[in-house]
Amino acid sequence: MKKNLLSILFAVSAVAFAQAQVRQGGGAAPTDSTKRAPGAALGSGVRAQPKPYDQVITSKASTRKGMITTHKLEDKFFFEIADTTLGRDILVVSRISKSGAEVRAAQGYAGDQIGSAVIRFEKGPNNRIFMRKISYRTYGPDSTTSMYQSLKNSNIQAIAASFNIAAFTADKKGSVIDVTDYLNSDNDIFYFSSPAFKTRFRLGAQLADRSYIQSLRSFPTNVEISTVKTYSLTAAPNPFGGGAPAAMAGGASAGSSTVELNTSLVILPKVPMKARYFDPRVGYFAVGYTDFDLNPQGVKEIELIKRWRLEPKPQDLAKYKRGELVEPIKPIIFYIDPATPKKWVPYLKAGVDDWAKAFEKAGFKNAIMAKEAPTYKQDSTWSIDDARHSAIVYKPSEIANASGPSISDPRSGEIMESHINWFHNVQKLVHDWYMIQTAAVDPRARKMTFSDELMGDLIRFVSSHEVGHTLGLRHNYGSSSTVPTEMLRDKKWVEANGHTPSIMDYARFNYVAQPEDNISSKGLYPRIGDYDKWAIEWGYKYFPETKNAQQEVPILNKMTIESAKNRRLWFGTETNPDDPHSQNEDLSDNAMKASTYGIKNLKVILNKLPEWTKEPADGYDNLENMYGQLTTQFGRYMGHVAKNIGGIYENPKTVEQAGSVYERTPAATQKEAMTFLDVQLFKTPTWLLNKSILDNISQDGLEVIGRLQNTTISRILSTSTLTKLISAEALDGASAYKITDLFTDLNGSIFTELKSNQAIDVYRRNLQKLYVDKLISIVKPAPMPTAVNAILTGGRGGAAQSGLMASQSDVMSVVKGQLRELDAAIKTGANSATGLSKYHLQDLSDRIEDALDAKK
Repeated sequence: MKKNLLSILFAVSAVAFAQAQVRQGGGAAPTDSTKRAPGAALGSGVRAQPKPYDQVITSKASTRKGMITTHKLEDKFFFEIADTTLGRDILVVSRISKSGAEVRAAQGYAGDQIGSAVIRFEKGPNNRIFMRKISYRTYGPDSTTSMYQSLKNSNIQAIAASFNIAAFTADKKGSVIDVTDYLNSDNDIFYFSSPAFKTRFRLGAQLADRSYIQSLRSFPTNVEISTVKTYSLTAAPNPFGGGAPAAMAGGASAGSSTVELNTSLVILPKVPMKARYFDPRVGYFAVGYTDFDLNPQGVKEIELIKRWRLEPKPQDLAKYKRGELVEPIKPIIFYIDPATPKKWVPYLKAGVDDWAKAFEKAGFKNAIMAKEAPTYKQDSTWSIDDARHSAIVYKPSEIANASGPSISDPRSGEIMESHINWFHNVQKLVHDWYMIQTAAVDPRARKMTFSDELMGDLIRFVSSHEVGHTLGLRHNYGSSSTVPTEMLRDKKWVEANGHTPSIMDYARFNYVAQPEDNISSKGLYPRIGDYDKWAIEWGYKYFPETKNAQQEVPILNKMTIESAKNRRLWFGTETNPDDPHSQNEDLSDNAMKASTYGIKNLKVILNKLPEWTKEPADGYDNLENMYGQLTTQFGRYMGHVAKNIGGIYENPKTVEQAGSVYERTPAATQKEAMTFLDVQLFKTPTWLLNKSILDNISQDGLEVIGRLQNTTISRILSTSTLTKLISAEALDGASAYKITDLFTDLNGSIFTELKSNQAIDVYRRNLQKLYVDKLISIVKPAPMPTAVNAILTGGRGGAAQSGLMASQSDVMSVVKGQLRELDAAIKTGANSATGLSKYHLQDLSDRIEDALDAKK
């Protein structure tokens, strides 16, 4: 398929977080290199021989048995590793348990993941235990092939740390190692896996005298390590970007910050789950590797979808084959953080439980559920940081968001656990969305504090969306484009089917519905829809007759081809910048019609904002915020429409499917988009200039209108859009919407006063200056600062963009031609203009001539 590079890059980025790049060298330096305990790390200069077990682990030791038995003896900590655990892959997941104010200021909160890796313990020579950092980036899963051993020889896994064996167990089937120094060190296996994490939180070097190991807890399949780390605090944010070294910003130590970290070591299954190959026609997150076995004539980039292991119980397999619903061996359980306000718990749980119906499509009942996490008093051994537990973690944060990450087995894509980040201020986010998108039709949305029932419903929607991510599902930005616009106003239809077939879309709420449609909340809220149920069926249906992912391919391909008959099951990726069908925050199959309805509702809401945002003894902050939200929503509509200009629809297909993968947006649709922009944006949207609002807030009407027009014109006149129009004409000929058609429409919309000999008001003067300046910026791009250019181009210099630059295509020729024609028309208009209109036109002419002057 085309755009394979994009899918490969996606796979690489997905795996990169789970497995950091292999680093050279051994373990981190010890805390105190002059005082070594039995089991000191390799390189200390002294290697003690194993002692009798009871001389190392005395009766004073505090012991916890489990996957790795842990011992605490005074200020020393030991791992007792059974020989049966050696060679097993162990997933390491690190999180912040508690953060200080300095880290919270940098948006670091309890529950945030800071690292992930796969390790393996093995015996080395001279009574040592090696800890290897395992990468599955290059992989040959079939150990029976001759390539398998060759591949292992060419991809030796790095030894991340080495430990002397302090003692053997009495039965000689286990080894004891001292892990004190390693746990006290600032290593990238158990703690911050990337310097970028520490840079983000402004953390510098670890301060050893203020850092310590708090506890080790062992369980049957995992070990939990709790540490307190204090770091030097670097100076203010870096102007070069979050990933650049602090030294670039002139940063220096600015105090210190202490965090509590939790590291989970979870043993991965001895036999990996049967994997399922990624298919771009169904939206799943993926992990991947380069396979040397699958293709005898070359290598193949393999992508595996991320999903939970759901399998029928052996005694129910016959029922499953007959099509009866059965319970899985291990259901998916999400625990609700005890810190969650009690009134929101039922809604968060409902957001999880709503997915149960979707799993029935895959043949499972009771496959997913939510439970309240036990408090410490109820179960002192239970921890929300325990990687065996998935949870919705409530964070006291001003961030208006939520997110649903997950950790997966890189060998198979099996999701091992997830911690959904639920930031407290997400309630403000959903409040503002709902008010601006539905207040014209839902009286409950006409206030600054919603009822608990309404807010609970909105929390439930967000909870379902984030849970969907943890099930492996990506955003389906294209889902809403499968719904005809007028169906969103059909009360019976939209209440039965929802305004988008996928809760994984960024479709928010039904802003198309009009007051006279009398549509209830059933037709306004998102819900788990047809696509979501299909995607769960595709990803989780169990095929007992197949032995591996390769054997599943024809079965799944047949299912996917069959699903293509129902457009509501279509997946539109969130990563395509060219496809008008795949957009966030949009609705319906026609952005122009949907946005027209949306603007009608915005006009109703705007006039009522002073009343609906008013609260006793309060100022106008609410009014200013909601006015900003309203203009932002208007801007979204403009963006939805503008993406049709130069648009390219993408429909991933296999060779068995008819039709093209890529199709240019029809000329008639692009013409309709330009007409919309002329009416709604280029003709000044004076309705936004509500004097009673602007007189009470700090926003300036000229600036608001200018910002909206600038964003849209910048998109339309981007080199990318103009190049696509030229390419479309080359492919489609006379039927294409050509670059010259675009400029005819733009000039006719933006410079109407030249033909009518009318005075040009200040809003239109600003628009015309903006337009001309955008054209000039193509002819004479501003020089890029040396430092920024070096960063963007990797130090190589040259343009920091792919494809043809404007000067290498017809874009430059056309733009210069347009400027010459505009200059002639402007000069003529200036001869008859008066006052500011005349000065404005003369100024534009001067700018154009200066830009076209080859000597300058």
